Amino acid sequence: MLDAVVVGAGPNGLTAAVELARRGLAVAVFEAKGTVGGGARTEELTLPGFRHDPCSAVHPLGIGSPAFARMPLRRYGLEWLHPELPMAHPFDDGTAAVLSRSVAETAASFGARDAGTYRRLISPFLGRWDVLVRDFMSLPLTALPRDPLGLARFGSVGLLPYGWLMRRFHEDRARALLAGLVAHVIAPLNGVATSGVGLLFALAAHEKGWPLPRGGSQAIADALTAYLRDLGGEVTTGFEVKRLDDLPPARAYLFDTSPTALARIAGLGHAYARYRYGAAAFKIDYALDGPVPWTAREPRVAGTVQIGPGSRDIDTALKAATGGSAPERPFLITAQPSLVDPSRAPEGRQVFWAYGHVPHGWRGDLTDAVERQIERFAPGFRDRVLARATAGPPVLAERNANYVGGDIACGAASGLQLLLRPGPTLFPYTTRHPSVFLCSSAAWPGPGVHGMSGHNAAKAVWRALRKADAR
Repeated sequence: MLDAVVVGAGPNGLTAAVELARRGLAVAVFEAKGTVGGGARTEELTLPGFRHDPCSAVHPLGIGSPAFARMPLRRYGLEWLHPELPMAHPFDDGTAAVLSRSVAETAASFGARDAGTYRRLISPFLGRWDVLVRDFMSLPLTALPRDPLGLARFGSVGLLPYGWLMRRFHEDRARALLAGLVAHVIAPLNGVATSGVGLLFALAAHEKGWPLPRGGSQAIADALTAYLRDLGGEVTTGFEVKRLDDLPPARAYLFDTSPTALARIAGLGHAYARYRYGAAAFKIDYALDGPVPWTAREPRVAGTVQIGPGSRDIDTALKAATGGSAPERPFLITAQPSLVDPSRAPEGRQVFWAYGHVPHGWRGDLTDAVERQIERFAPGFRDRVLARATAGPPVLAERNANYVGGDIACGAASGLQLLLRPGPTLFPYTTRHPSVFLCSSAAWPGPGVHGMSGHNAAKAVWRALRKADAR
C-alpha cells in the first residue's frame, strides 16, 4: 500500500507529492493529460518554433513561494529570467506607469502628488517578504506566524476594499495600476481584502520581481517532477481517474482538482454544492514577426503589460464579465516572454500572450475587442501577427479540467471565498472522507503558481498519518 496518491500533476499536486516524499513516504501521482503541468505548461500552439504558455506565463508568486524556496529546483533546470521592468501600464497620452523593482521608480511614475503616498504605503513591508508571505500563505492553522505583528499590520491594510485604500491617491495613474493588480484574481475591485491582492503583487515585484522561467512555464512542472522522481515518487500521465477504485490502495488521497471533481470521484455527493465558480478568461497566444509596437517606451521592456487604461475602465470591464456580459473594452493582461527568453521564438520573432475577462462559460469570440485594445496602445500590432491561437472558456476548460467554465482561478476569488477557500472552515484541506484531501488552488491560499496549497495540504496529510500511526 502506498502512503499517498495524488490526483493531478499541476504545481500544487506535484508540490504536495514532493513534500510527502521528502518525509520518506511512498507517493504516486496520476495525471489525466499526456504531460505534467496543469496551468504551468508550454506548447507550440501557433507555428513551429513558437513556444507558448497555454495558461500562466509570469510568476511573481513562483519565485517568491516559500514552498519552492525550500526545493533545489534550479538543479533540475528551473532558471528565472527577469525583464528590465516587471510590469508597465500604458495610458492614452502615450505615457505609462510602471511596477519596477525600484520603489522610487514606481512611485515616480505615479506623479509628484502620489509618489510619497505610494512609498509610505509599501515601505512598512519592504525587506520582510520571506516572513510575511510565509505567514500569509500558510494560514490557516498550518504554521504559527513567525511575525504576528507584521502579519496583523499587513492585514489591517490588506483586508480593506480596494476603493477605500485608493482614497489616499490623488491621480488615477496609481489607482489604475493597482486596480490592474487586483484584477488578476478576476473579481470586482471593491470586495473584501482586494487591497491585499494589490499590495501582495506590488510587494512581490519590489522584493522578488515578476520573472519568467527559461523555456516556459513547463520548466516549473518539469523541475518538480524530476525532483519527485529522485525522491522515489512515481508519476503516471495519460491516466484519467473517474473514481477512487481506479487508484491503487493508499493511506491518503490528495486531489489537485476542482472541488466538483473531487466530490464526484470520491463519492462525496454535494459536499461542495456552495462552492462558487467565477468569471472566465478569453486568451489569445500570438506568433509575431517582431516586437509589439508600443507607443510608450516602458511597455517595450516590460515582461507584463496591463491594458485598462483607467481604474474606472477596469472596474467597468470586471463588472461586465462577472455580471454576465462580455465587456466592449476588456481589461487585458499581456505577457512578452521572448523579450527575455529568445529560445521561445525563432530569431527575430516574438511570442505574445493576452487575455481578457468574460462571463463564466461564455462561448463568444473576444478577439476583435482584444486587438482593438492592444492597437490603442500599440498601433500596427495586427500587422505583426503571423498566427494566433484563441482559447475561450470551453477551450480552457478542455485543456485543464480545473478551469470549470473557463475560470482559471479554480473558483471565484471574490467575497469571503477569496479568504475562505473552499468554504468557512479552519481545515480547508480535509474532507468528510478521512483519507481524502483537497490540495488544489480551490483551497487556501488560492490561485497562482506557487505550490502553497499543495504544501499546506501535504502538512495536513502528514499530521493525519502520524496521528493514525500513534493510535
